[in-house]
Amino acid sequence: MNQREELIAKYATDLKEKFNIDADMDLLTKITIGLGPSIYNPDSSTVSSSDVSELDRVKNNFLIKKLGLIDSSALDEGITSVMERYGQSNRNKYRVVVYYLLTKHFGKEAAY
Repeated sequence: MNQREELIAKYATDLKEKFNIDADMDLLTKITIGLGPSIYNPDSSTVSSSDVSELDRVKNNFLIKKLGLIDSSALDEGITSVMERYGQSNRNKYRVVVYYLLTKHFGKEAAY
């Protein structure tokens, strides 16, 4: 198992343990591949829910540019919902898992 496959397995486990979600492995893999080398960097592989600029990047670079959503308060509400589900006390909010949950939340699986 290579490093990317190990990370995908870790993300699937995170989805199962924290959200009781059996991941769509095809979608999870595509999101992981789409993030490229950032998944290997400890800082860029996670999302800080307390950093407003980080959440703005998720909104602009992922939801608007990647998923093609229109900027609205619904995007902020979706991000807030995912972050609350992940839990404020959880310091390791994996970017892949956050993007997976947002993709499912907005029903934009076809973007992949």
